[in-house]
This record gives sequence, structure tokens and C-alpha cells, in this order.
Amino acid sequence: MQLTELISDAYDRLKKRVRRSELIFSHYYSEQLGIPLYFKCENLQRTGSFKIRGALNFMTSQPRELLKNGVITASAGNHAQGVAFSADLLGVAATVFMPEITPPQKVQATRDYGAEVVLTGRNFDEACEAAVAEQQKSGALFVHPFDDDLVMAGQGTIALEVLEELPDLKNIIVPVGGGGLIAGISAAIRGRAPHVRIIGVESTAAPSMSASFAAGKPVEQPVHVTLADGIAVKLPGSRTVPVICSYVDEIVQVEEEDIALAIVSLLEKTKMLVEGAGAVTLAAVLNRRISDLQGKTVCLLSGGNIDVKTISQVVERGLIAGGRYLKLVVELDDHPGALATLSDNIATTRANIFHITHDRRSKSLAIGRTDVSLELETRGYEHIEQIVTYLKGRGYNLTVV
Repeated sequence: MQLTELISDAYDRLKKRVRRSELIFSHYYSEQLGIPLYFKCENLQRTGSFKIRGALNFMTSQPRELLKNGVITASAGNHAQGVAFSADLLGVAATVFMPEITPPQKVQATRDYGAEVVLTGRNFDEACEAAVAEQQKSGALFVHPFDDDLVMAGQGTIALEVLEELPDLKNIIVPVGGGGLIAGISAAIRGRAPHVRIIGVESTAAPSMSASFAAGKPVEQPVHVTLADGIAVKLPGSRTVPVICSYVDEIVQVEEEDIALAIVSLLEKTKMLVEGAGAVTLAAVLNRRISDLQGKTVCLLSGGNIDVKTISQVVERGLIAGGRYLKLVVELDDHPGALATLSDNIATTRANIFHITHDRRSKSLAIGRTDVSLELETRGYEHIEQIVTYLKGRGYNLTVV
């Protein structure tokens, strides 16, 4: 059966089992960017990401006897929850292998759905190797996170929902990791609306799909730590890459700073919490990584599973990247009133001090001198430049951290 037919079958199979996620028009970003911009909000999906679609479609398509020994999979988090939820729904045992660096929130959420979690390996690929080895011993059914036609078909149902609500769609922007999501979406789009431009976005820290897209075959690339951990894959799928090379128009990359800024921007402007892998699409648009965008455009926000610790780090990083946060070290004479005078000068620049540290013990300091570390709330890069210029003009020796 062709992938487009599998997607149609998956749509009928899943429509009463998964949430039809909202397609939201963004007035703010549309005005800022000069194009009609929409968000397809899979971050609001059950289990917090699109992955439930592929996992549930795969498992509900299997004969019952193949599920008798349970299911097994590997995941950085979102697929894990999709498999665990689906297994619980079908009354099937599930074992999930996850990398040791998986955020605790994703691990606990997977366990909460009833799955057994095994933490192993430094990344998804190592966890996947361990899962495959265990599957061969246990006889459980392996549910691949992306490299399977039924999984791709489940993910492709997103595109059918979008086209039903937005038949005059011009561009769809999709996160890319192993390729299951964009393969399913691109197959569905090309079958019904071949004029639509399809753009994939990956992190520069995990560039395997760009290399594979250029080579026309799966190419392994090293993976570095990234906010977009959900799309950090060393080797894309042997089944997904040919589909992507046939149907996708281009693959672009975004930097970690771009991703952090997009997460913070979505929080502020839309009040939506989106994980790094889900925010790469908006990051690509905001940072002009995609040329000549015109007409109705959909950014797929693929997931919202991000733990509190990461949120705090991302917000700080996003504020720094956006010129909203400034760290300074200022050297002062160690005498009464010096700190108060510095504070008055900073107040003159209209910056807000929200953390300050006074250090007299540094070996690098001369006798009678002190270092003051300041964290300031600022209004952008122009404001930062004004602050630094003003303080230097008042004779302060300072370092921007």
C-alpha cells in the first residue's frame, strides 16, 4: 500500500483517539513578519507531542497476537510517551529505552503512563541499539520512532488536518530529526496539494538530515548537546530519507541561540510552552533562515514537553540572546559610598539591577579595590550599548560577561 493511502487510513483510525490539534493564526507574528503565519499546535496534543499519532497508528494496525509479548522502543522522550500511552490504552506491556541525559520530566511522564523505563546510552542512537538488542531476546514488538511506514502515516495525519482548515496553504515548516514527521507530512501534502512548499528545520548541533538530503541517502553525523533534544539523531531513517528527498523542498538549520529566543518569544507572545524541538520552526522564520516566504505559512510546533530546570536555563539564555539581560563586572575603589554611586549611575541609564555580588578577595585585585558583579534587566542591544558607553564615560573599568 502506498504511503498516501496509509495516511488516509491512519486519519480514519486516529480521528477519535487523538486530539485534532489547534491551528492558530498569529496576529503578532504575522504583523512582524509580513506574512500570514499560523501555528499547528501539537504541543497541545495528548502526551504533549505529535508522537502519539505514529505510535498509536502503528500499534492499532498490528494483529493482536503480535502484541502478546508487549512492545519495546527507544526514545529521547516524546515517542516514549506516545508508545507508553498507546500501550496502556491497548492493555499491552511497554518497555522504553531512553538516553541517560533524558530530562527527568520526560522519564517520569513515561513511567506515569505505565511503561518500564531503562536509562542507557549517551544519546538516542545508543539507547536504540540497546532496545533492539533487548527486543531480539524478549520477542516484544519493536516500535520504531520514525523509520516505519505506519509511524510516518500517523504523523502525516497532521497535514490532512492542516489542509482541511487551510486549503490555500503556501508553506509548511516542519521540525526534522530522524525524518518520520516530515516524511509523513510531505507525502500527504504532495498527494493533495503539490504546490505547497515544504521546509524542514534542524539544529546545527544535529545536522544529519541536511547531510542526508544533500547526499540523497542516510548520512551519519555527530550529535552535540542541544535544546532541541527531540530531533537530535545521528543517523536518519533508511525509509524516511528517500521520501524526504522526493518531496521536501529544502532543509535549513538554526543555532541554539535562535531556538532559545523562539521558546522565550512563544512564551511571551502566545503564552504557549514549546520545547526546543518544537520551536525550531519559528526560530527559522524569525532569523530569516528561509528565503522568499510568501502567502499563508504554517509553523508546526511539534511538542511541549520541557522540564522546569530547562525552562529556567532557556529563559535566561533567551533573554541574553535578545539583549534583555546584561552581566557586568565593575572594578571600584573600596570606600564608603562607591557602590551607592555606581547604583545611581546605573539608575540613570534606566537599567534594573536584579542581582549584585561584592568581592574584595580576588587575587587579581589591587589593595583598596573591589569587584562588583551586576546582573541587569535591559531593553535590547541598543540599551546595553548605552549602558556600557555611559559607565565607561563616568570612568568605570568594566567587563561585559
